[in-house]
Amino acid sequence: MSLHVLRATAGKAGKSALPADAGGVQPRAAPLRITPRHAPGGRTGELWAGLHLPGINPEKLQQLAVCAQRFTPRVSLAPPDGLLLEVQGSLHLFAGVAGLRGALRSECRRLQVQPVLAFAPAALAALVAARAGKPLAVTDPAQLTGQLAPLPLASLRWPPDTLARLARMGVRTIGAALRLPRAGFARRVGSEQLAMLDALTGRTPEARVTFHAPERFRRRRELDCELENHTLLLAALAPLFADLGAFLRARQCSVVELECRLTHRHVPATRCVVRLAAPATDVRRLAGLLGEHLSVLDLPEPARACELRADALVPYLPGSNGLWQPGEHGGSAGEETCGLIERLRARLGSEAVHGLTRLAAHRPENAWALTEPPPAASRRGAHGGSSADAAAAGRRPLWLLPAPRPLSVRDGLPRRRGPLRLVSEPERIETGWWDGGEISRDYYTAIDLHGVRLWVFRERAAPHRWFLHGVFG
Repeated sequence: MSLHVLRATAGKAGKSALPADAGGVQPRAAPLRITPRHAPGGRTGELWAGLHLPGINPEKLQQLAVCAQRFTPRVSLAPPDGLLLEVQGSLHLFAGVAGLRGALRSECRRLQVQPVLAFAPAALAALVAARAGKPLAVTDPAQLTGQLAPLPLASLRWPPDTLARLARMGVRTIGAALRLPRAGFARRVGSEQLAMLDALTGRTPEARVTFHAPERFRRRRELDCELENHTLLLAALAPLFADLGAFLRARQCSVVELECRLTHRHVPATRCVVRLAAPATDVRRLAGLLGEHLSVLDLPEPARACELRADALVPYLPGSNGLWQPGEHGGSAGEETCGLIERLRARLGSEAVHGLTRLAAHRPENAWALTEPPPAASRRGAHGGSSADAAAAGRRPLWLLPAPRPLSVRDGLPRRRGPLRLVSEPERIETGWWDGGEISRDYYTAIDLHGVRLWVFRERAAPHRWFLHGVFG
């Protein structure tokens, strides 16, 4: 399209708006007096941070988007190398634009990316300024158009033929494009480009898709060299744990199970699973538990890569201080107990650490069962029946033998490395006649010569044998 044709189309207004010479003379970028009809972005009081990240790969861009959700829930991808954050509501948390800019740069350095960062009341304006390499910080919508005017049209990423056609007319900046008559611009350049200019200056609202973090956490790292030492492996996993922390904050969730996979050269990957006694968000605690697991793990080969996975996630529920201290007057066991359970499982194996729960059964050997830690899970069992009542009263030991052990008898009294002294009244248990497991016993608390409290019983049926069934703590 020639300059003369556009002038003829635009009429008198076009003649005054276009350069007098078609020989490449650029229009003067004077402050423009264009007042937006709407607040930038279509909503009052918005401020957008635009990040331009040259050469970033899609995985790293999504990773940065997850981390950016710690600053604001309104994060939008602008692929292939852009990210947008609506930060008006977050400014007071960082003492203004300067503080937020520093926090964003710090997060980018942690992820080893170098952004160009700009702030503007319209999302597209912030992104275009960042693409142009201009770290603008425009907070007043009335100043937006004037600040954008000197920026090159190339930062809008229009098709090359469109940019070349405008360049032949001497239109190379955003300000020059905004001076062209709207009707003629739409016909000769394109309505899509005109709509983009309107979104750029806040004339019309711009709809952006909000980014949502993935449902599961996956992060992999190729190691610089093959590692076998668990301390070095844990150090190599540190960046992945930092990413996990950002992911949990963005998703507002906690981990109940964590998996680490170590890839080897010639053999299948080694899996290391950390199961938690209670949901956790503290990545230092998670890293410490994984270190305990790795310290007892025998690797078939040195690891070439490591991967961290968290699939079992639950909503984060912030704790509150209880009236009682842990263990007092029914106070909860607290994080200390959960931490102890997790460390024991890491060192001894999950199969070696259990909780106990009571069952509604009269036979002592059937009145309990193993369950998952923490011990609080035992309170979910049935509480009815004499077994529960007796245990609550302290008449039953926590530790029962796998099977009752016969005791020797002298003068009608039981013996175990010497005579036993009966210190309680008998507790008679008669049950099980309906299912073939009938018992009829009189239970006593006894003390041996060393002061150990034992739980013994005497069969009511002949020959009236004595048995040791449990030991009190």
